[in-house]
Amino acid sequence: MFFFPLHDDNPTRRRPFLSWALIAACALVFVWQLSLGADMHAAIAQLGIVPAALFGNMDGQNLPAWMTIFSSMFLHGGFMHLLTNMLFLWIFGDNVEDCIGRGKYLGFYLLCGIAAALAQAGIDPQSRIPMIGASGAIAGILGAYLMLHPFANVRCIVGFFIFFRFINLPAWTILGAWIGLQFFNLGQLDTQQGGPAYVAHIGGFLAGMLLIFFFKQPNIPLFARAHSRAFEVQRVRRSPHLPQRRAAPSRHAPDNADDAEF
Repeated sequence: MFFFPLHDDNPTRRRPFLSWALIAACALVFVWQLSLGADMHAAIAQLGIVPAALFGNMDGQNLPAWMTIFSSMFLHGGFMHLLTNMLFLWIFGDNVEDCIGRGKYLGFYLLCGIAAALAQAGIDPQSRIPMIGASGAIAGILGAYLMLHPFANVRCIVGFFIFFRFINLPAWTILGAWIGLQFFNLGQLDTQQGGPAYVAHIGGFLAGMLLIFFFKQPNIPLFARAHSRAFEVQRVRRSPHLPQRRAAPSRHAPDNADDAEF
């Protein structure tokens, strides 16, 4: 059995240009990686985070080790690695950007990525395996979203072998299951063989949950109610005598809509 989020139903006041720019940057860097052909692995070794280099236990990278924390956030190991990361950023990044504001959103994203990188590198400072991917920073976005919009409606596809269906789930179930899976997979962690950076995911997620207290705009509440009618419609179908509520605003409300609900 599997389930996978496809999109949320949570309106924003402005378009998420920085989230779109991050997605575009990661996609362009991946195209550049593919253009390198056989040299791609050498580029990853030079631009990825090597814990041993980061903690001063080896030399050999062209960039200063601290700079690889940032360069590694735009590299990916394959198309599915890129697609999964960008999908999660597309679904959850717009609302977090909206609640933080464009001026601070990039700083929030990078700080979550730094926290994730240090968490993963810290468990094995002698490791010479390069770490790459935006998943640590995006995990911070997920942690922030959980604090801001735990009850938001997320449209998911749920499958069992060849059977599948689309359902609506509150964000806290999706994000809670995701972070729970990261903790569960810690038992399978092998720092000598590489693979998913579960500790980075956890570090980024926890950083996002904490940092959102300091980065969100003062008028933005935590644990906001859902703005979607999806769950209400489901209840009405089961109980048609329940009162109807007015429709939620469109996903991207105009910037000057002062009376719109957010």
